[in-house]
Amino acid sequence: MAVPYRPKPSGPRPAQGRKPDQRSSKDEFELRINEQITAPQVRLVGDNIAEPGVYPISKAMRIADELELDLVEISAKADPPVCKVMDYQKYIYQQKKKAKEMKSNSAKIVIKEIRFGPNTDEHDFQFKLKHAQEFLQEGSKVKATIFFRGRSIMFADQGEKQLLRFAVELEEYGRAENMPVLEGKRMTMMLAPLKKK
Repeated sequence: MAVPYRPKPSGPRPAQGRKPDQRSSKDEFELRINEQITAPQVRLVGDNIAEPGVYPISKAMRIADELELDLVEISAKADPPVCKVMDYQKYIYQQKKKAKEMKSNSAKIVIKEIRFGPNTDEHDFQFKLKHAQEFLQEGSKVKATIFFRGRSIMFADQGEKQLLRFAVELEEYGRAENMPVLEGKRMTMMLAPLKKK
């Protein structure tokens, strides 16, 4: 006799006697908690546990209930899975806060471009040099680019000398990451700011 198909209810069952599970979207810090833990027994750890050890899931849940906290599966691959009794929402908040701090501490590299021609006059060169100093002092990288229009490509050697002079004039503020590179009708050189002592 054929058994009629019954679709399984989707999503985790809400925890009974606790705050409803507030995780609506997939979260990078998401762990299984409370009734979502399917193992028959778990290893219970944590400062608030009188006797850490292996417990049947029902007893582990009861311990969490008595402390009015959540049972959180912190290592699902262990045998039996390792669980901790903690405030899950507080844990998520702390993890997100740590991730945000790490993201803000990671340096954002900004590249500013300074453009000039191979026959740039001295006044214009000094003006561009001043801008490059400011960019390097604020921690940005500087991409110095010389454009060769039409027949000015004949002055490639002059353009290279100009870029090298540019790097020498800026050595108090930054260092050249590479020698001038000619790509088509433009020659570039990247300067990185010196690390502040």
